[in-house]
Amino acid sequence: MSHAIELKDLRKDFRLSMRLGRRRALDGLSLSVRAGEIFGFLGPNGAGKTTSIKILVSLLRQDAGSATIFGAEPARGETRQKIGYLPESPTFYDQLTGREFLAFCGRLCGLRGTELRKRSDRLLEQVGLSHAAELQIRRYSKGMNQRVGIAQALLHDPQLVILDEPMSGLDPIGRAEVRDLILDLKRRGKTVFFSTHIIPDVEMICDRVGLINRGRMVAEGTVTELLDAGEARSIEVVVENVSGAFDSVLASEVSSVGAQKLYLVPSNEALGRFVSEVLQRRGKLVSVNPRREGLENLVVRLLEQDRAAA
Repeated sequence: MSHAIELKDLRKDFRLSMRLGRRRALDGLSLSVRAGEIFGFLGPNGAGKTTSIKILVSLLRQDAGSATIFGAEPARGETRQKIGYLPESPTFYDQLTGREFLAFCGRLCGLRGTELRKRSDRLLEQVGLSHAAELQIRRYSKGMNQRVGIAQALLHDPQLVILDEPMSGLDPIGRAEVRDLILDLKRRGKTVFFSTHIIPDVEMICDRVGLINRGRMVAEGTVTELLDAGEARSIEVVVENVSGAFDSVLASEVSSVGAQKLYLVPSNEALGRFVSEVLQRRGKLVSVNPRREGLENLVVRLLEQDRAAA
């Protein structure tokens, strides 16, 4: 399968001051994004997400390692034409209206006339700004700024869309609209790479996820793969026709309905002992289900482990 993005052993240092010296923002970062997928880029503030994205859109150059987009250097003109980009904190020519700003961006991309007007109108509709198309951007809210920024990133119909915190400043309805927009891009065969702190959005729409910390990749894979590799916090066991209490270290009763009772068992070791005891009491085992942690808890735990290792 072809890769839309490939980073290999990426390193980037920044000089802070003569006294403080240099700070390493990226420390051997490697990741790959397949063509046609939605990839969520997670990590705490200062982890290196925006630095990585700026290298991908050729606003920065790495000190070591390589970055390619569809197999080519990001700085090449033909590569840039394939990218739509929304920066983390976009600022626009705020004396322009939303429609004028998209017209300006479109002309920079080589669009003209009827095609440019049709694309602008369609995107203003998609991002929910048709009602504010003739309003100066200086009168836009933060969420409206984010919406017009997404519209300009999509104006030239790019193959790869790179969004740095696209949900920032959006209300729940706006977030839902942006999620739908990203899913529509995938349906049209586009590749979407976006960073975010809003983990529920990642769980809902991403094909794969990468977690970065201190400039290094901590975990990468599908949400299911990451959760399956995580620790089972407890095991839910439903039993039937069992009387009497169990040792609290072995299992804790959660609820009961008729002859069935739900227990939480803390570990696989305890599960074996618990099942043996149920069978000794001539009870019936109805179901056994690991209760895994959610993605948000998993991310927090992985970051804590990474910090402890450092």
